[in-house]
Amino acid sequence: MKDIIKVVFVIIGTFIGAGFASGQEIYLFFFSYGINGLIGILISSILMGYVIYKTLKIIKQYNVQNYKGFLDVIINKKGEKNRVKNSKTNSNSKSIAIKLINLVVNTFTLVTFFIMIAGFGTYFAQEFGINQLVGSFILATITYIILNTSVKGVVKANGIIVPILIILVGIIGILNLKNLPLLQIKNYMIPNNNIGFILQGILYASYNSILLIPVLITLNKYIKNKKQITKISILSSVIIAIMSTLIFLLLTKVDVDIEKLEMPAVYVVSNMFYILKYLYGFVILGSIFTTTISLGMSFLQNTSKNEKSYSHIALIMCITSVVVSKIGFSNLVNLLYPVFGYLGLLQIYKILLKNAQQKR
Repeated sequence: MKDIIKVVFVIIGTFIGAGFASGQEIYLFFFSYGINGLIGILISSILMGYVIYKTLKIIKQYNVQNYKGFLDVIINKKGEKNRVKNSKTNSNSKSIAIKLINLVVNTFTLVTFFIMIAGFGTYFAQEFGINQLVGSFILATITYIILNTSVKGVVKANGIIVPILIILVGIIGILNLKNLPLLQIKNYMIPNNNIGFILQGILYASYNSILLIPVLITLNKYIKNKKQITKISILSSVIIAIMSTLIFLLLTKVDVDIEKLEMPAVYVVSNMFYILKYLYGFVILGSIFTTTISLGMSFLQNTSKNEKSYSHIALIMCITSVVVSKIGFSNLVNLLYPVFGYLGLLQIYKILLKNAQQKR
């Protein structure tokens, strides 16, 4: 059970980054659809749990050690019995597909790493009036130090911080529910008959899967059997659904133009639960930190060839992240997340196709 909890905490730590805890992601993907957005959250959570289950199953079955190995399995059908030899043309096309997906995933991982650094700086700028570059520089420096440690260090960090984050979001969410008549919830949201919330739920799971899968591969040694995989998937899905819903309901209390807020959930907590303002600040900063180190580790393991290049790439990443953070947190989220959501659909399709083939 201990290993299950460790893996779940890393999954949640990767998931609840700056975009999630700030409310920006929930607003972008679900809130504009009114109460139907809650259905979108449910669809997304179930799909994410399913993808986590299938991914971990593939990782254990084929003893996948890195992301390239994972792509070899789901695209080249490595390990299948009675495999028919591919033609040279077909083999080349699959090789190109592997390189393309690997490039997309590495790009998105790096971009999201930049978004976390920007989000850290944005919080300090919005709440304390400190120049955004100062906050970004602080996180970039800490991240560089952590990335020069092992995977165990990342797991330990998530094991300490994530349970605190879950508890704090739960407390604030429950306090909000006391002031939110659930029977009149429609009065707090604009009903929207657009069925786009279904697509948004799929896209939200899709882009999160791009981030999660490389991280899941690094946790291979913590997973022993199929029973553990099932428990990890269900527990992760339930926690994601509950936390997403609580953030969604927090946004119903925004009393200004929500589009003008970089971090709408922080705005609500600061105005309605002033005593908890700094506790939620810990949620924001802690979630950014856990996601940043997980993504940084994932990117470096996918791109570095040895310890020397690992350290050099880490340094370049962290320096570049401070410069890129000037673009702005919400601008990065609004522009790039939906785009990578569509690109991530290809990966989900190949994962589901692989498991369908296994059943035949």
